[in-house]
Amino acid sequence: MRVAITGLGAVTPVGNSVPEMWENIKAGKCGIGLITRFDTTDYKVKVAAEVKDFDPSAVMDKSEIRKSDRFTQFAMAATAEAMNDCGLVSGENIRSERFGVYFGSGIGGMETFINDVIKCHEGGPRKVSPYMVPAMIINMAAGTIAIKYKCKGPAIPVVTACATSTNAIGEAYRAIKHGYADAIIAGGSESAILPVSVAGFANMHALSESEDPMRSSLPFNVHRAGFVMGEGAAVMVLEEMEHAKARGAHIYGELCGYGSTCDAHHITAPDPEAEGGAAAIKMAFDESGVDSDDVYINAHGTGTSLNDASETVAIKKALGEERAYKVSVSSTKSMTGHMLGAAGAVEAVISTLALRDGIVPPTINLDKQDPNCDLNCTPNTAVERKLDLCLSTSLGFGGHNACVAIKKAE
Repeated sequence: MRVAITGLGAVTPVGNSVPEMWENIKAGKCGIGLITRFDTTDYKVKVAAEVKDFDPSAVMDKSEIRKSDRFTQFAMAATAEAMNDCGLVSGENIRSERFGVYFGSGIGGMETFINDVIKCHEGGPRKVSPYMVPAMIINMAAGTIAIKYKCKGPAIPVVTACATSTNAIGEAYRAIKHGYADAIIAGGSESAILPVSVAGFANMHALSESEDPMRSSLPFNVHRAGFVMGEGAAVMVLEEMEHAKARGAHIYGELCGYGSTCDAHHITAPDPEAEGGAAAIKMAFDESGVDSDDVYINAHGTGTSLNDASETVAIKKALGEERAYKVSVSSTKSMTGHMLGAAGAVEAVISTLALRDGIVPPTINLDKQDPNCDLNCTPNTAVERKLDLCLSTSLGFGGHNACVAIKKAE
């Protein structure tokens, strides 16, 4: 069976809706700034890509907000947009038992966990909230979405670090393709711009220490020196193609390929030979059935020294060097920062819109491209191009590699 994309939703550092986000991405707007969520005086890292002006009360009541972590609130806002977009109503135009949720997070409710640890330490066990556990556990975003939208089919949270939401979308694609569901809400959410998590990433030398937002997230740049933490959520509603057509749904495109592998190499560093990443990209590309050089790859492109070079190797191995130099590549993390468990989903949404509009988003602030990252990385300005296929790649700590392929619906 074929799989259509019928709904999109997003809460990001460059916009709290899909149209706003896409306009800013096309314009090369940077969502990175000085951290406002806590005092960074004693921190080496000063910048992050924060979500701005977010109001969960638009989609959740006060009681729900009080009982939930911010990562779930982001998830609910992105899902509300996607569900309004797709027009599915459980029990009306889709059977509830055939409607699923594949939605993950890399870290989950870390803010809730930290706050209640402090309460317990300072005031004793009676001060710990009875809502701590359901607010912090990673599956709760998926569970809350399923409850809200009466999704009684498979509801599975995926946790593969930075590859989380690409794996969630890919596994949802396979579930529909092989007949286990008619539609699935798929994506990821993250809210981890917090003192402890920033300190943890900083102390492992993963984050950029630049205090200039425009010189901090520098994918493929010879001056790159670490990623910038981002936050937010993104959602795709995937639907069996004939089911979508029968109800007259708007179809953005067709999810047509998926690859998932593991480097089995190191807890944080990518395999320099990039065999696993290449295999995931090749699986998705081959499954798509599209034999074309008119391809856009939204790269993982974190702006770390090891990732960008090894990902370049992976793309060349997956597509062959001749084709690799013809396709368009960019890293939208140059604008959104690295949204961790939400990164793959927001980049899949961006890839879908790139395909629809024939526009390749830029890698901003790419003033001096690293010779080891020598593909067409779309420096600084969006480019109009006929596109037959988009690939969105994610590479996570633990060696997790994932790639999804999207083509125009016939």
